[in-house]
Amino acid sequence: MKKTLFAALMLLAPLTMSAQKFGHFNSTELVPLLPEYVTAQTELQNLAKQYEEDLQRMQDELQKKGEAFEKEQANLLENVRQRRQAELQDLYTRMNQSAQDNQQAFQKAQAEKMQAISEKVMGAVKQIGEAGGYVYIMDTSAGIPYISTKFSTDITPELKKALGI
Repeated sequence: MKKTLFAALMLLAPLTMSAQKFGHFNSTELVPLLPEYVTAQTELQNLAKQYEEDLQRMQDELQKKGEAFEKEQANLLENVRQRRQAELQDLYTRMNQSAQDNQQAFQKAQAEKMQAISEKVMGAVKQIGEAGGYVYIMDTSAGIPYISTKFSTDITPELKKALGI
C-alpha cells in the first residue's frame, strides 16, 4: 500500500511542478509611468530648488558680511573685530548646518514619497498574484541574473492595467 501511494505521488509530482505559475516585471520601467511618480518628482524638484535658494541666500549674506569685514577690520577696535569674526563664523556654521538639515529633510521626503509608490505597486502585484494563482512574482530590476520567459510570465501589462497606466 505504501509503495503504491509513493508511486502515485511520484507520478503526480511532475504535474504539480508544471502547474506552478511564475511571473516577473521590471519596476524601473513601470514606476516612472505612474502619475504619482511624476507628481512626486515635481514636488521633490521644487523642494530641492527651495533648499538651494535658501542656501544661496545664506552664502550671499556670508560673502557680503565677509567683504564688509575685510574692508573695515583695520579700523575696528579689537573687541569689535573679534565679535564680527565670531558672527561670521557663526553664520558659516549655521549655513553648513542648514545644508545638512536640508539634505536630510530632502532624503526623508524622497523616501516617504517613494515608499507610498512602492506600496501601491506591491499591492497591485499581490492582487495579480492572488487572482492569477502565481507562486512567485519577481521584480527583475532587483538584479536577478536570469528569468526564463518559457516558465515565467511578464505581468507588466496586467500591472499597468491595475495601476491605471
